[in-house]
Amino acid sequence: MNFQQLDSTDQKLVEAAKAVLQKNYHPIRHTVGAAVLCSSGNIYTGINIEACGYGPCAEPIAIGAAFTKGEREILAIAAVCKQGDEYAVLSPCGNCRQLLMDYASEAMVIFNHDGNILKTQVRNLLPGAYISDFDDA
Repeated sequence: MNFQQLDSTDQKLVEAAKAVLQKNYHPIRHTVGAAVLCSSGNIYTGINIEACGYGPCAEPIAIGAAFTKGEREILAIAAVCKQGDEYAVLSPCGNCRQLLMDYASEAMVIFNHDGNILKTQVRNLLPGAYISDFDDA
């Protein structure tokens, strides 16, 4: 797989995810923060929403925030969680990987690989992915 080291723009994205989690952290309801970088240069953030039965991850909340503002091209995404007094980069779950394939298949994903924070295109994190035809809609 083609993994890359993070650059200063990636670090800003991780910091934005950390900041939204710091602002909204709740040990039961809001434990993950995410940030997406769009082609406009704007960064949008979101937190996970825990609810009885199901709650969306932070990544789709951040993507939805970007789309709500009219953004359509996501360049990169990062998510973080709180571990003790520190914040750690998370790898996206399978549902979020599929969502990214559907809406941002070329996006770079910042993720944790064996304790190393790296980035790669979402397609590298979901080999053999189901490919939707949402781009035609």
